[in-house]
Amino acid sequence: MINGAHTIVYANDAEAARSFFRDVLGLAHVDAGGGWLIFKSPPGELAVHPTDPHSTGRTELFLMCDDLTATVADLKAKGVEFTTDITEQRWGLVTSLAVPGAGTVGLYQPKHDTAYDL
Repeated sequence: MINGAHTIVYANDAEAARSFFRDVLGLAHVDAGGGWLIFKSPPGELAVHPTDPHSTGRTELFLMCDDLTATVADLKAKGVEFTTDITEQRWGLVTSLAVPGAGTVGLYQPKHDTAYDL
């Protein structure tokens, strides 16, 4: 039986990305050896969205929160760079933030029912 999911963020500066998740977002972690940090993810859920029939698909990471405006303000105070403004979508409020050395991840406040606490 499946008992978890392991998300991988590829980074051209792994130390900067690890520091961001550890020091800025404050995610709990274990050291799997030699400074190889494995972070505890927040509760999660998985959605499958349709794509162009000629596409091979893609995977995205979105972090979720209960109050996007307050979370953005808190993270900006910690020096986090946001790469998009907050927009309102049919499914929630959304923005994107920069992960040093590793691109961007989405951050959103869902309007829909969530599955992470089932």
